[in-house]
Amino acid sequence: MKKVLVIGYVWPEPNSSAAGTHIMSIMRLFLSQGWQVEFSTPCAISEHMIDLDEQGISSKSIELNSDTFDEYIKEYNPDIVMFDRFMMEEQFAWRVEKNCPNALKILDTEDLQCLRNARHQALKANRDMNKSDLFSDLAKREISAILRCDISLIISSYEMNLLIETFKIDKSLLHHLPFMVDLKKCPKETKTFEQREHFMTIGNFRHAPNWDVVLYLQKVWPLIRKELPKAELHIYGSYPPPKATALNNPKTGFLIKGWAKDAYEVIEESKLCLAPIRFGAGIKGKLLDAMIMQTPSITTSIGSEGMYDKEQWPGVITDDISEFVKNAVELYKDENKWKEKQKNCSILLESKYNSETLGKKLISKIEEVNQNIQEHRLNNFTGSMLRHHSMASTKYMSQWISAKNVNKKEKK
Repeated sequence: MKKVLVIGYVWPEPNSSAAGTHIMSIMRLFLSQGWQVEFSTPCAISEHMIDLDEQGISSKSIELNSDTFDEYIKEYNPDIVMFDRFMMEEQFAWRVEKNCPNALKILDTEDLQCLRNARHQALKANRDMNKSDLFSDLAKREISAILRCDISLIISSYEMNLLIETFKIDKSLLHHLPFMVDLKKCPKETKTFEQREHFMTIGNFRHAPNWDVVLYLQKVWPLIRKELPKAELHIYGSYPPPKATALNNPKTGFLIKGWAKDAYEVIEESKLCLAPIRFGAGIKGKLLDAMIMQTPSITTSIGSEGMYDKEQWPGVITDDISEFVKNAVELYKDENKWKEKQKNCSILLESKYNSETLGKKLISKIEEVNQNIQEHRLNNFTGSMLRHHSMASTKYMSQWISAKNVNKKEKK
């Protein structure tokens, strides 16, 4: 039996974020192989975290910059360590290598934060993203983490190409893993056009691209509402700040609903999902959830990026505000056009997000690298060099902080 240790950035919240759903699907895949899975994180307990015990996953709270982690991982002795986002690799990878040098190291990137940040900077400056935005200090940290690991999971086909073509990373270090959807559990039928009403969007308010969507919809909604005076826009998401709840306006039908206990239910009740995403990275959980519930969506080129190839989008993709409004109104009114778009949901899910197909490919990749781990690492000289240099600096900084904290406790 293989032993897997997942080091998380936060406790998984599959009902609050796409990242939470994604990491749970990976851990469930590992469990299905008969592997032992433990989740650990330095993050505080959260309000909407999943009960890992119920899933058959043990858990452990760990500390940053503490030698207690060395004792913990030495005792657990994992065969595979998966880091949730590059920051966890920065913090703990040197300790993993020191105590469990033969453990396979996997980085779950979730999305490329350097890409998301570069696009955000460009948007704030009201210009297109350029190379200097992308080749930032954040990118240097994130790409270094990818190179130091044996396998990095990349959620978007666009990001796979970016890493290979622009950052010149050997594709043997990368594995394309979109969201894994259990198609057997997807509903065959959902509410009809006549049974649905209103528009919706959903997303964790702490995620900057989601907050930008809400602000942008403030500009878009009055134009839609003018054509559909009885329609409402329901905005769901965990952790809404006061600045968000202050936007709630029943008179205009712009409603901040907050956390949805069942995201699928509120998506199914709506005729359309609106997602005018102007910056970000990865692939968008809200749009995938809309497909699962057979709800057409209207989004942007960045919103749909990496989510389809030659398939027809189950809705409309446009970066033009007038086109966005026109299509939102048209699909809301026209049942035949709505049904045409709805048909594309199941086609795209089957083509790109089948958990059975994707899961087999990931396990095959892990087994392939594991069987030739030494050769795999020898072929990655850049990663070896980065581990030699950057791990040493991280190690000594962490040990300094750890010693400082011990000294503080002794003085108290």
